[in-house]
Amino acid sequence: MTRMRAVDAVVLILEKEGATETFGLPGAAINPLYSAMRAHGGIRHTLARHVEGASHMADGYTRAAAENIGVCIGTSGPAGTDMITGLYAAAADSQPILCITGQAPVAVLDKEDFQAVDISSIAKPVTKMAKTVLEAGQVPGVFQSAFQLMRSARPGPVLIDLPLDVQQTEIDFDIDTYEPLAPSTPAATSAQAERILDLIADAEHPLIIAGGGIINAEASDRLVEFAELTSIPVSPTLMGWGAIPDDHELAAGMVGIQTHVRYGNASFLESDLVIGIGNRWANRHTGDLGVYRKGRKFVHIDIEPTQIGRVFAPDYGVVSDAGAALDALLTAARARAGRLPDFTGWAGECTARKSTEHRKTNFTEVPIKPQRVYQEMNAAFGKDVTYVSTIGLSQIAGAQMLHVYKPRHWINAGQAGPLGWTGPAALGVARSKPGETVVALSGDYDFQFMIEELAVGAQHRIPYVHVVVNNSYLGLIRQSQRGFDMDFEVSLAFENINASGSTSSGYGVDHVAVAQGLGCKAVRVEDPELIGEGLRVATELMNEHQVPVVVEVILERVTNISMGTALDAINEFDTLAQTPADAPTALTPMGELAAAK
Repeated sequence: MTRMRAVDAVVLILEKEGATETFGLPGAAINPLYSAMRAHGGIRHTLARHVEGASHMADGYTRAAAENIGVCIGTSGPAGTDMITGLYAAAADSQPILCITGQAPVAVLDKEDFQAVDISSIAKPVTKMAKTVLEAGQVPGVFQSAFQLMRSARPGPVLIDLPLDVQQTEIDFDIDTYEPLAPSTPAATSAQAERILDLIADAEHPLIIAGGGIINAEASDRLVEFAELTSIPVSPTLMGWGAIPDDHELAAGMVGIQTHVRYGNASFLESDLVIGIGNRWANRHTGDLGVYRKGRKFVHIDIEPTQIGRVFAPDYGVVSDAGAALDALLTAARARAGRLPDFTGWAGECTARKSTEHRKTNFTEVPIKPQRVYQEMNAAFGKDVTYVSTIGLSQIAGAQMLHVYKPRHWINAGQAGPLGWTGPAALGVARSKPGETVVALSGDYDFQFMIEELAVGAQHRIPYVHVVVNNSYLGLIRQSQRGFDMDFEVSLAFENINASGSTSSGYGVDHVAVAQGLGCKAVRVEDPELIGEGLRVATELMNEHQVPVVVEVILERVTNISMGTALDAINEFDTLAQTPADAPTALTPMGELAAAK
C-alpha cells in the first residue's frame, strides 16, 4: 500500500482504465486533481474555451473508437451545470463519457458556499450514475464501479463529484493490485436465435435494421457476414450508418421521415419482416407507426430491456448485446445452411432501386443549392473520411446525400442533437484519429453556437475541415414553420457594417473573419463550380498548418429538404431557386425527381 492523496489515486486509476484523454478547464475546486495530473503525467489534457464544449469533445472522442472513454473535467458549479447538455447527448446515444467535477468542501455543502451546487442530483436523470463522494476512502471504489457501469449493458455517462477536501485527503492505495471490473452484458441464447430464424424462414421480404448498438459492439463485420450468409438486405439507422458499407450490394439504404434515401423507404415498404438489431425505433426513423408497422412483423434485439416494447410491441423481442446476438444468429444460420429461403431475388429488387431512385444534386445555380455541396463532398473526401454532424437541414440533407463506408465514420448526435455539438465533437474525434481526415458538417447556426472552440484546435494543433453551409437561417425551424404559415424569428441575416462588398455581405456574421481571428484558416465559396476546389484547398491548408479549416459555402436563402410525417408521405420539393419572400414551394410527385437529375 502507498499513502497518497485521493486525487493521486484517481489519476492512477484513469491510466489503468485506459481513460487518458481529458478535456476541460481548471478551477479552484478542481485544482488538486490538476496537480495530480501534472505530477504523474500519462494523462493528456485539452483546455476548452467552454465546459459544454469540453463535454462534447469527450463525447466525440468516445465515439471515434471502441476502446475510448473521454473524460471531461471542471468545477461542480457553473462548469458542472455546463456539462449537463453533453451528458444528455452522450446518454441519449449510449456513449460512455466520464465527467469529474470539483466541489466545495464537505462541511459547507449545505451552506450555499460559492459555486457549490448539488451537481449529482442535477446530473442523475442524464447519467447511469452521478455521485458526490463524501469519504476519501471510497474514491477508488467509486471510480472502479463507474468504469464498470459505463461499459456494462447499454453504455452511458457517469459524473463523479469530488469535494475539495476529499480530493486532498490521504488514503492508502495500491495501483499494482487494482483491477478493472469486468462489464456485464446480456447475450442471446441459441433458442432465441433459432426462433428468429424460424420467423425469417416464414418471410418473403425480410429486412435488417442495423442500429448504433452494432457500432458500439464492434459487430459490423458480423452483421455483414450474417447478411451475406442469408442474403437479407440491411438498412442502417442514422446511428448505425457505416455498419454496412453504402456500396455493399446488400445495403438497402437508410429509412426515415427526415434522414433517409428514397430507395431505402421504398424497399422498407415492400418488406414483410423487419429485424431490428441494436436500434431504438426512433420517431425520425419510423414516422407514423400505422404506416411503419402495417403488413409486417418485427423482431427487436436490444441490449436494454426497457427498450423492448417501449415504442411498440414487437412480434418477438430479445435482450442482448448486438454482437452476442449476431454470434448466435451466425451459428444458427450456418447450421441451417441450405434450409433457409433464397432471398437473392428480393435482395436484387432492393439493389435495383438504388440505381434509379435518387434526388437531383448537380445544380449549377448561384446562390448555391445545398444538394450540390454534398455531391462535391462525396467526390472530394472519398471512402476514408469521418463525418461529424448534429442537427438541422445540413445534417438531414447530408444523411440523404452523403455516403459512409465504415463504422465510426459517421459520428452524429442522434437523439439529443444539441446545436453547437459539431465543432467540439469534431475536435474530440480528431484527437482520436490523428492523421485521418475528419470533416464536420454544420449549418451556420450550429456553427455559431460554440464557435469559440475553434481556438482550441488552433492552440492544440487539432486539424479538421469544417464545412459550414450558410443560408443565414434557422433552416429546419423555418421549414417546420411552414405549417403555421409563418417565417418568424428564424432569420440570421443582417447587413454587417464590416462587410467588404462580397455577395454574402447581407448574410450577417463573417465566419471567415471569425475563424481567422481564432487562429484557424478559412475559405468562402459562392460559385458551385468552385466547391470542389475549395474543399481541396481546405484539405491542403489543414495538412500544412495542422489547425481547423473552415469552408463556408454561401447557399440560397431558402431550400426545403425532402421530409414528411410517414414513410409513404415524404414531401419531395421542386428545384426552383427561391428567396425568403417567395410563396411556399410546390410539391413534386416522387417519380418526377429521378428523371430531373
